[in-house]
Amino acid sequence: MLVSVKEMMQKAREGKYAVPQININNLEWTKSVLATAQELQSPVILGVSEGAGKYMTGFKTVAAMVKAMIEEMNITVPVALHLDHGTYEGCKKCIEAGFSSIMFDGSKYPIEENVEKTRELVNICAEKGLSLEAEVGSIGGEEDGVVGMGEFADPEECKKIADLGVDILAAGIGNIHGKYPENWPGLNFDVLANVKAKVGDMPLVLHGGTGIPADMIQKAISLGVCKINVNTECQLSFAAATRKYIEEGKDLQGKGYDPRKLLAPGAEAIKETVKEKMELFGSVGKA
Repeated sequence: MLVSVKEMMQKAREGKYAVPQININNLEWTKSVLATAQELQSPVILGVSEGAGKYMTGFKTVAAMVKAMIEEMNITVPVALHLDHGTYEGCKKCIEAGFSSIMFDGSKYPIEENVEKTRELVNICAEKGLSLEAEVGSIGGEEDGVVGMGEFADPEECKKIADLGVDILAAGIGNIHGKYPENWPGLNFDVLANVKAKVGDMPLVLHGGTGIPADMIQKAISLGVCKINVNTECQLSFAAATRKYIEEGKDLQGKGYDPRKLLAPGAEAIKETVKEKMELFGSVGKA
């Protein structure tokens, strides 16, 4: 059974840890993430971008696969299925498809329009028992064709959105999606502290968890970050393990070309990456 992110966030805030959002791209990804969460007894949020949803033929397919997998694999830890960086239309589709949590990314709209659309979605989600994440100040890097430079969220705008009754808030503090460049200046903790001062107990989200040094992650958690998103790192470890399998010629040995064998090293690599993140974020044993 899928759960909303709301209760996970309250526990994480009280326990001073962060719940990982691991983005999924296919069956192997989902299976690896769920198996690791169960093994480590960690709550987990399965993130689905609109691009990944489209790749998997639609949000209904994703929701059906995830729900069936939880049942077939006897997963007992809390699992949320969450739309990542949703458009207004995408949010509506995911609500219909049976997701348990959505993120509305209204950061590209003027603040008034962001507020208006967020308010409407807050009401729909509250009625259906879903959790809603909102974003203020775009996250840098590229995500599904949306390129941002890692802007800093305006604490006043954060308060406006938080006051609408959203469950979690993603605020840009210099974090970016994808690989971090050599000259990246690091997270801006002054902005984070100012946002926190304005929004009080609102659980905060850190997007772009790939490549942020461990000490910065831990400091962010101590300042109220309860959810950290990871995507690129799993992709990189999956690709490296698959490359190694093929470069060693294993796909040419026996039935090594069988997709179940070909994809197995990558799936194991995802498990290792997820495990590292759960340990770093402090969510192990918190289910």
